[in-house]
Amino acid sequence: MSQKPIIIAHRGASGYRPEHTIEGYQLAIEMGADFIEPDLVSTKDGVLIARHEVNITDTTNISDRSEFASRYTTKIIDGKQETGWFADDFTLAEIKTLKAVQRLEFRDQSFNGLFEIPTFQDIIDLVKQVETNTGQKVGIYPETKHPSYHDSVGLSLEEPLVKLLKDNQFCDRDRLFIQSFEVSNLQKLRSLIDVPLVQLLNAAGIEKDGTLIETQPYDFVVKGDSRTYGDLRTATGLTNIATYADAIGPWKRMIMSVDETNKILLPPTSLIHDAHDVGLLVHPFTFRNENIYLATNYNGDPNLEYQPFFDLGVDGVFSDFSDTAIKTLNRWMMIH
Repeated sequence: MSQKPIIIAHRGASGYRPEHTIEGYQLAIEMGADFIEPDLVSTKDGVLIARHEVNITDTTNISDRSEFASRYTTKIIDGKQETGWFADDFTLAEIKTLKAVQRLEFRDQSFNGLFEIPTFQDIIDLVKQVETNTGQKVGIYPETKHPSYHDSVGLSLEEPLVKLLKDNQFCDRDRLFIQSFEVSNLQKLRSLIDVPLVQLLNAAGIEKDGTLIETQPYDFVVKGDSRTYGDLRTATGLTNIATYADAIGPWKRMIMSVDETNKILLPPTSLIHDAHDVGLLVHPFTFRNENIYLATNYNGDPNLEYQPFFDLGVDGVFSDFSDTAIKTLNRWMMIH
């Protein structure tokens, strides 16, 4: 690791505010996050908005809006059947009449219905305004969500994303990463814009013994490519990733898994070392304060989770609680 790890505000300050809201991003910036992370999906009229999924049922108040009841429907997203309301069935004007809600019942619900759904342009405007007002140069770390699905409905994400970044002159390599769980759209982005790209790596869960339940990038499924994210994490896979991306964003359990019978940590894998060997940065996800997300080793103290990952050499972390991450990182830096 050549420099201080970055703190990426996962969906904003999503431990404290409804995810993907200007107010949540603003709070994360005030906490000192280096990057804010918007997930991008498209409206019916081709505008990029920040939502974690195309399905906006659980993150907005749309179920309370009787005028949209007829658009309740079922779709296939990445091979899975989902029922609800979907962003690509609504114009931006309609989306702007909705309000965000807290998706997780154990987090603060008091901000439900207060904040609107931001466009990617709104987020760029926020970051630029912060820089104008304070001099603080916050980065943006957008994720293209379900690019194969968006392609299938004629709403490609890559071109409007690149156009917005170029039109806003927000292409500084020190302030931008673009990420995706798919591969082909990152390869496409490599030909469209010269900014750091991040191959995300996921799994379906963990077996009782800590073995990961491997899954595939959905564009591989579409193409009949049998490789899994496990294959992408091999020496050969990482070497291939390095031809089109600058970093990997692995689920943290790919670095340190847990024994599911007692939630005890298992020894770390060589993933960070292997990625660094081929020149890739490593930004694992997602660090959260709540005890349900923590290995029992930490005794309910989320600060303790970050330390071994910093010790192992991660280049950054995605966190729902930027304040916790920054506090722990600063303490770690003082003794290293």
